[in-house]
This record gives sequence, structure tokens and C-alpha cells, in this order.
Amino acid sequence: MKVAFATQDLLRIDAHFGWARNLAIYDLDADGWSLDRVVEFSGELNEDGNEDKLAPKLEALAGVSILVVAAIGGSGAARVVAQNIHPMKVAEPEPIEGMLAKLQEVLKGTPPPWLRKVMAKGEKARSLDFEEEEA
Repeated sequence: MKVAFATQDLLRIDAHFGWARNLAIYDLDADGWSLDRVVEFSGELNEDGNEDKLAPKLEALAGVSILVVAAIGGSGAARVVAQNIHPMKVAEPEPIEGMLAKLQEVLKGTPPPWLRKVMAKGEKARSLDFEEEEA
């Protein structure tokens, strides 16, 4: 599954979703993780109420299952959830790799219901078979 982190420094989960300069997107499974891509944003990101700044971030989240942030506004959270992405908030800035390790441990054990649902969606998407129908 893909997990995105709102980050200013690419090392820690330390950014509000709307104000984040970067989204670091990782591939994660029970065996490990790898950086998929970093999407960088510029411009006036601190402007509250500017919903236009969210559109490119929401586009960048295509294919992501979990978004981890330091904070997220109600509108942003609603738009993330509408894309079938589970938002998670950290209480204080923490290392991205530490959170990846925690998530990996959860995947190895008995994931909570919300995470099993996310994982099932990923499996369903990968198992689709587009064979041509015979006429």
C-alpha cells in the first residue's frame, strides 16, 4: 500500500496538510518500505481558507491509502476521506521512518478493522483481471 507523509524537511511528519511543502509517498508492506516519490509544492501555502491550494495535493495522493500529517483542517480531511484515503494525525513531529516501522509492525500482526479494509481494497485492485470476453 502507499502511505503519504506531510513534511517540510522530508525526514519528519511535521506539517499541516495544507501548508506542507512536500508529500513523501512510500510503498509499504509487511516486508519493508521504499520511497516511491516526493511531490514538492510552492506558493502561498499558509493562507487559511484557500481551498485552491488543496487541489494539487489531492491529485498527488492518487493511489495512496493512508495520509499521515501533523494537522489537517476539516475541509481537507473531508476531501481526503472522499478519495478513500485514511488520514492519520501525529501528536507531535516524529520521524517518517519511525512511523513506517510502526505501520509495518501493525501489518505483520493483527491490523485494526480500518486498516484491514484499506488492505482489502489494495488486494482487490491488484487482483482485477481484464481478460477479453469471447464473442
